[in-house]
Amino acid sequence: MQEVITPGGALRGNVRLPGDKSISHRYGMLASVAEGTTVIRNYSSGADCHSTLGCVRTLGIGVEIDGRQVKVHGRGLRGYTAPATDLDAGNSGSTIRMLSGLLAGQHFRSRLIGDASLSQRPMQRIMGPLTQMGARLSARDGKFPPLEIEGGPLQPIDYAMPVASAQVKSCVLLAGLLAEGETTVREPATTRDHTEVALREFGVELESGRGWVKVKGPAHLEARELSVPGDLSSAAFFLVAGAIVPNSELILPGVGLNPTRATLIDFLVSCGASVEILDVKMQNGEPVGDLRVRGSRLRGGVIEKQWAAALIDEIPVLAILGAVSEQGLTVRDAAELRVKETDRIETVAANLRALGVKIETAADGFHIPGGQSFHAGSVHSHGDHRIAMAFAVAALRADGPVLIEESEAASVSFPEFWTTLRGTVG
Repeated sequence: MQEVITPGGALRGNVRLPGDKSISHRYGMLASVAEGTTVIRNYSSGADCHSTLGCVRTLGIGVEIDGRQVKVHGRGLRGYTAPATDLDAGNSGSTIRMLSGLLAGQHFRSRLIGDASLSQRPMQRIMGPLTQMGARLSARDGKFPPLEIEGGPLQPIDYAMPVASAQVKSCVLLAGLLAEGETTVREPATTRDHTEVALREFGVELESGRGWVKVKGPAHLEARELSVPGDLSSAAFFLVAGAIVPNSELILPGVGLNPTRATLIDFLVSCGASVEILDVKMQNGEPVGDLRVRGSRLRGGVIEKQWAAALIDEIPVLAILGAVSEQGLTVRDAAELRVKETDRIETVAANLRALGVKIETAADGFHIPGGQSFHAGSVHSHGDHRIAMAFAVAALRADGPVLIEESEAASVSFPEFWTTLRGTVG
């Protein structure tokens, strides 16, 4: 599919966001191993999160979907049944990596597959600790999906992650739910803590401190009624759009503002963006608030070290901000961008150049000089949802229409993106 975005002046209105992807994944998985029926409101509409639901269904768990409300009929930690077919994670790295933790402690064999993109994403980071816990895993060429897991009794471990990763941390903690004893995960830099928050909501006792978290298994999870906040990563596209298009004003209600994710807001403000938090409340252990963004004079900035890890998913759209800012954008320490749904360093660079924007790439990032303009042209998502949406934002500042190839990629996280975006253009 293709979408053509034509710049149309200032952006206005309220933006309804899908439920947070990261939280939806975790609620769906934990509900499947809880005792009883969990009700999840505002569950993400994205294909990735529905891949998680599809996998737990294949494991014998009842799932009812009614619009954005989901009911999961959990059967406890040992309630999965051996799957008759492969577990299809689609494009979702979160699904394959985190669900592997729960499957490692089951008493059956399972095989996880994914689409062409996911099948090129490395799995060694989870295979290592799960093997240490006693699971037997195999993968294509020793590292790529399909991923086969021979589940069995697990031993607790004290695992120091060599690279900060919320998915790896979550995988080990979920495996720890089924292990006999205390499993500890240590991280070299702070990553998002949605798994820890969600586990507590389901009644699991955790201990945590600076750089470590511990869970004791076997655990017991209780069904809950939960509401998912709006997705901050999806909000990023509208926050950048509202900031770069002059005279714009957008309101984004009910957005998740978890401190381990709110680095995005801190960075945007540091660049000169006018972003305000209008109201904050707690919802199932997660802070939620309304955001307002206005057209702004943008300085640009540098993303490196801990900021690179915290902003890794938002870097493609922040590249758009960098091009139109005064000083540009420099990204370092972000080599992980090369093993996402695409090599995001190269896809960002190729598409920026297609629209007449200069960029210098490096192994772990790039530099985009400031004060540039986007020209009309054609770009390609290469099946990457964040690339498709980032360049839709770029089109809002172009001097003519921009054609986006494989625009359907946005459905991975935000199926309503194109109609929502057009609804804001004046």
